[in-house]
Amino acid sequence: MSIQSKPPVKSAKPWGGRFKESTSQEVEAYTESISFDTKMYRQDIAGSKAHARMLGKQGIISIDEADALIKGLDLVLAEIETGKLVWKQELEDVHMNVETRLTEIVGDVGKKLHTGRSRNDQCCLDFRLYTSDALREWVSLAKNLVAAFVKRAEENTEALLPGCTHMQPAQPVSLAHHLLAYAWMFKRDVERVEDCEKRARISPLGAAALAGTTYNLDPQSVADELEMYGIFKNSMDVVADRDYVLEALFCGSVIMTHLSRICEEIIWWANPQFAFVMLSDAHSTGSSIMPQKKNPDVAEIMRGKSGRSYGNLMNLLTTLKGLPLTYNRDLQEDKVPFMDTDKTVQTSLSLMADMLLGIRFRTDRMEKALKAGFLNATEFADYLVTKDIPFREAHHITGRAVALAEERNIGLEDLSLDDFNALCQDFNVTVEDEVYTILDYHTAVSRRNISGGTGPDAVKAQLNELNLWLQSSL
Repeated sequence: MSIQSKPPVKSAKPWGGRFKESTSQEVEAYTESISFDTKMYRQDIAGSKAHARMLGKQGIISIDEADALIKGLDLVLAEIETGKLVWKQELEDVHMNVETRLTEIVGDVGKKLHTGRSRNDQCCLDFRLYTSDALREWVSLAKNLVAAFVKRAEENTEALLPGCTHMQPAQPVSLAHHLLAYAWMFKRDVERVEDCEKRARISPLGAAALAGTTYNLDPQSVADELEMYGIFKNSMDVVADRDYVLEALFCGSVIMTHLSRICEEIIWWANPQFAFVMLSDAHSTGSSIMPQKKNPDVAEIMRGKSGRSYGNLMNLLTTLKGLPLTYNRDLQEDKVPFMDTDKTVQTSLSLMADMLLGIRFRTDRMEKALKAGFLNATEFADYLVTKDIPFREAHHITGRAVALAEERNIGLEDLSLDDFNALCQDFNVTVEDEVYTILDYHTAVSRRNISGGTGPDAVKAQLNELNLWLQSSL
């Protein structure tokens, strides 16, 4: 069966002077970016206004022409935001749609807007601004999440739960300390994103297609108007560069990794066999067949979306790895992965903060769980070290004590002094009543006040430092 091609679309492209035939409908549909890059309309118009103003100041066009372009762009912006502008696929992208509509409004002077620039540096500018704006929102949302962890930690400085290694009970820790571990994770995310944003918000205008331009442009004035951190150093590099997008996607992937880790713990903790937390109804779902179920679907979906963000990073890495300098149309594929990750990161950070604030911690269940797993074993080993028993020997003695308690189905703290002394008889050491104070779980936590530890003074220091950081970053 033969496939008949559809007739070419009869439309005049802004770049069509060299072409005799129109683009086919299949190519129009395959190469368009208007279905997603309209999200950058604010950045595109802001960049065009700054460019027009600079062209007027430099005498490349008249001041009156620059003013007409700026007023016309404001009208286009109003049409977009009120839904009056009809996006045309045959015009390919947001840039050509805006310029075409501008020319319809202001007349032939609209054709002067593109003087001294290419869609290459124009597109780079738009996407750098868009990425920067998104990253700033990530920072705000991540700080809100840090504040939520700090708030819940402040409410739970006295509560204890098993701290785990290998998903096995290890040592008692305060719930506040556990929550603050995530606060520090997301603080690092804030710092990482802020650093990335500085490299994203660099102006490429003036690089033109790849080699710069012969016009007497003032790229720094455009950068200043758009509140950017500087201008490009090499026109070929800036046109080809998508490192800032890769960095942003990496930052987003790390954020989603951290969110996935707390989701995993919430899912475990919500299981009735743990029952460490009760999720709010607003962040849970039920079963269509089992009426007793309260499922942690938000945490599960968020955990699943981490893989989606990793895929977006690999998507762009794969796109970039074989591209020669400078611009190649493959780079059109940079936007969808980032826009998808941006939506995922923003909604996930916001939802996690809400979900965390709505959780009810079952501290009674957490403390009950301390008795399972001999979490005070290290305390006994350290106690023996104070009796001049080498730590490695103390470790072996404690291991035998744990085996004895396990055999009797009791806790280490339930062994008698005779039991302890029988274990230590080869070392001429006497275990005294003070051992039971040391084996107390709250005592075990309170003694760990080393900087960054789970002791109350150390936790208070963490809270103070994080609160100061949050206040200073408002």
